Amino acid sequence: MILPMLLALAAAPQGVEPPPKPTAAKIAAAAPASSWATIAPEDLLVIDFADGQRGVIWLASALAPVHVANIRTIARSGWWRDGAIYRVQDNYVTQWGDPTNKKPPAAGIAVHPPAEYEWPASAHPIVANPYKDAYAAVTGFTADGWAVAGDGRSQWLPHCYGMVGVARDLAPDVGTGGDLYTVIGHAPRHLDRNIAVVGRVIDGMATFSARKRGTGGGLGLYENARDNVPIRRVAIASDLPAGERLSYQYLKPSAPEFARTLEARANRGLPFFTVPAGNADLCNLDVPVRKTPAG
Repeated sequence: MILPMLLALAAAPQGVEPPPKPTAAKIAAAAPASSWATIAPEDLLVIDFADGQRGVIWLASALAPVHVANIRTIARSGWWRDGAIYRVQDNYVTQWGDPTNKKPPAAGIAVHPPAEYEWPASAHPIVANPYKDAYAAVTGFTADGWAVAGDGRSQWLPHCYGMVGVARDLAPDVGTGGDLYTVIGHAPRHLDRNIAVVGRVIDGMATFSARKRGTGGGLGLYENARDNVPIRRVAIASDLPAGERLSYQYLKPSAPEFARTLEARANRGLPFFTVPAGNADLCNLDVPVRKTPAG
């Protein structure tokens, strides 16, 4: 037995490094079509700004149904035509809507919607996240592609980078959806269960994050209205003309490739990483999304 082992060792190439570990992005890209699901066009909010930039938001219609219904109604009413980005607070949020804070609500919306901050855990079974989260005892992924936090009894959408929430006044106000924000910095998870989270930016994140920072009120408000970024158009993707249709897909959390993406993020490998972390915060485990040809 010793001689064959010595011969095998002698034949093995010396100094050859192991192949690079596949990244989460490469694993997702190689996943078959059956592992992907299409996002409903009525759950895609498209925001075009006057400077030519665009952001696309995936709406969490199953998790915040009343606020999302409001957002669809507001978009279709044209209420945002004179709206703008008017707040960009460094390492926190970019906010848009009515810069004057005086405009009456759009017709036909629920002016006093339910909070929609959390819901019973039994309402949305999850694919469990194998990694520990600092803010929630139980985390995972719903079948329709949302990362959720929980405590075993309740679930909620976390304030991760790119997530979209509903701006509100002091409690008990919960906001209507007319003014929205997206997280552009370190995840402010202390906001979880205190504000309604209604979606996630899935395309054009730099449209929100790479903006001039504001200074007003210590909240990043633009002190000069000339700095506001006017909104040109807000539309639901299903309402767009045929030539402008958009289509996106998400990697199903039930797909075997999805579990591999989680492992790849928690244990990044060679050639760059020499010490695997062995863990990943929920906000570092976003569900992969890809743009696909429309129609």
